[in-house]
Amino acid sequence: MSQQEPATLSLVRHGGVLTVRLNRPEVRNAMSQMMLRELLDVLAGAEAGGVRAVVLRGSGGHFSAGADLHDMAKARSAPIAHETDPMAEANAAFGHVCAAYAQSPLAIVAVLEGAVMGGGFGLACCADVAIASHTADFRLPETSLGLIPAQIAPFLVERLGYSQAKRISVTGARFGAEEAFRIGLVHRVCANEPELDAALASALQQILACAPGAVAETKKLLRRARFEDPASLVEHAAAVFAKAARGEEGAEGLRAFAERRKPAWAS
Repeated sequence: MSQQEPATLSLVRHGGVLTVRLNRPEVRNAMSQMMLRELLDVLAGAEAGGVRAVVLRGSGGHFSAGADLHDMAKARSAPIAHETDPMAEANAAFGHVCAAYAQSPLAIVAVLEGAVMGGGFGLACCADVAIASHTADFRLPETSLGLIPAQIAPFLVERLGYSQAKRISVTGARFGAEEAFRIGLVHRVCANEPELDAALASALQQILACAPGAVAETKKLLRRARFEDPASLVEHAAAVFAKAARGEEGAEGLRAFAERRKPAWAS
């Protein structure tokens, strides 16, 4: 991770878990260009620094209200020079953040409270595990503002399926945690803060009981499986499995099972 403390994020490292709080509560954690750069920097540092799970949360009772409107206005008013559109560049910066978190070999857990809007909605869709408070207010207002959920679109389809992604996009939808659970956006809804903390602790305990290399390779295989015919993956999947079984994690996992103990990575 960067040696300099992020200006827009709050970081807490506990063992193999890094909690990253979007920390601009005065604007409901709207994502500025600086925050996007820091999110990428923090993730790169986590991937290189022995972290096994990243928890994304927001400060002040909200996850994120989406894009920072000040940054958007600045990009919109900037001139297009040499076929480079500042607005497109700003939008692409958010897309790179979503792609990085969605494709990370680390387990990504999102804890969703209060406003989960626009870009915040999209970032939530990138998480492997999403846990929502009953206070979560999900909104995808882009089309109602004459805009397009451009960078969010692929992750909406991936998380919710084509039908629900279309419905949410064309209606500028707003809904609560229970509907988010019903359509598969989140995996659990919690009634209060203690229940939310307990659900997060349980999810992290389960993640840390799994081998980090196996988690990374499984995520990579699942990404391929979304787009390829199962028959075309047979040989590749077999090779990945064999490599894992013959590797250090596979050997330790099988020994631990035979000896009725926790594997080394879970201790």
